[in-house]
Amino acid sequence: MLRIAVQSKGRLYDETMLLLEEAGIKLNRGKRILLLSAKGFPVEVLFLRDDDIPQSVANGVADIGIVGENEYVEKGQEAKLVKRLGFSKCRLSLAIPKEEEYQGVEWFEGKTIATSYPEILASYLKEKGVNADLHVISGSVEIAPGIGLADAIFDIVSSGSTLVSNQLKEVEVIMQSEALLIANNNLSAEKQEILDELLFRFEAIQEAEGKKYVLLNAPKDKMKEIVEVLPGMKSPTITPLADENWVSVQSVIAEKQFWEIIGKLKSLGAQGILVIPIEKMIL
Repeated sequence: MLRIAVQSKGRLYDETMLLLEEAGIKLNRGKRILLLSAKGFPVEVLFLRDDDIPQSVANGVADIGIVGENEYVEKGQEAKLVKRLGFSKCRLSLAIPKEEEYQGVEWFEGKTIATSYPEILASYLKEKGVNADLHVISGSVEIAPGIGLADAIFDIVSSGSTLVSNQLKEVEVIMQSEALLIANNNLSAEKQEILDELLFRFEAIQEAEGKKYVLLNAPKDKMKEIVEVLPGMKSPTITPLADENWVSVQSVIAEKQFWEIIGKLKSLGAQGILVIPIEKMIL
């Protein structure tokens, strides 16, 4: 049995639960208890505070964990990074009152900065040669300047709307963050085998993201041009039709290129274009 630690609530919790469900790991989420076993897969899920996950994995309380990169770096625990998961993206930034004039990082010299990430911030300020007082706060960091507790903040930023609502402006981005899959450094062979299967499933889900499966009918005499426009993972699948002058073509398109490619296909005479979402992709 492989034990995976995940955040007990919040955006990372929601996206982690969706990933596990897409990977075929079914949990009875109606019960809000600390530890749940999966159905049909040898995994149990341990729900923790996000800042407790790195230590729990490093100490072997959990075998693996899904945690924000911000917490992984801040805690500095001896747990290995297995995979970047590509969701729950945000950044850690310095922000100051919007009316302040900002010329550079030297603005923070002698100032008080409120943060939940003192280790990351201290390392950055040392690198820049800036001396500042750090006021460690757990939660609601953004209100600190408004109540006179600090001159500035260092915190997670996603859309930036929280900063705006608290009359703050972002002035320095210190690091980017996303969800990470981390693991204990001493997994048994049995647990490593389960982790490998889990990684295989995660990668199949990630490969499908942002891609569409396309089927279309095209003139046979235009196939050379169409193949150049519409490559598949290796090459498009081409099937003869009853009309010997036409063929059926199947391929995969990245969504960011979708409309551009479809326009080119239409100009080459493609018809009956059918677009299907991809749930999983095994390479």
